[in-house]
Amino acid sequence: MSNLYLALAVIGTAAVLALIVIFNRFIRQRQLVREAWSGIDVQLKRRHDLIPNIVEAVKGYAGHERAAFEGIASLRSAGLKLDNVERRAEYENALTASIRSLFAVAEAYPELKASENFLKLQDALVEVEDNIQYARRYYNGSVRDFNIMVEAFPSNMVAALLGFRHQKYFEIERALEREAPELRLSETSSQ
Repeated sequence: MSNLYLALAVIGTAAVLALIVIFNRFIRQRQLVREAWSGIDVQLKRRHDLIPNIVEAVKGYAGHERAAFEGIASLRSAGLKLDNVERRAEYENALTASIRSLFAVAEAYPELKASENFLKLQDALVEVEDNIQYARRYYNGSVRDFNIMVEAFPSNMVAALLGFRHQKYFEIERALEREAPELRLSETSSQ
């Protein structure tokens, strides 16, 4: 009988230790996700800080594009207030589309495109966009690792027991990225 109690005690102790180890891994992964989100947030704020300068530079040449400027301003202020990853991505993608339209307006003004100030702002935006992509990759990697723990056995049982849930990935487009031109080959060119 004492061997049975000893075996149950060993099994119980092993189960509790496994629970503690898995719980601590969840806590570590959750902190990594939070740290990674902080990195994205910093880069998005840098991007948002650049936008008024870009708008002012374009406004000097294309003041009649008031609707585009106002749209960017409202998206910029609304996006900064969001903590929800999905909603923030929606706003940032809408802001990206607005920035693209702003740069499309700039294409119509050769003097603006040649302006040293505008070129510096454009280079700064490219740098920030690159940093956002690096931060996004790190965040999404941290989310992936966390989500694997939520789904994999036996940590999925601990996740269900303690309320750990899937995290959302952060998907955002690059503001200065252009779609690849569509290549159309006519049938006559192959003859």
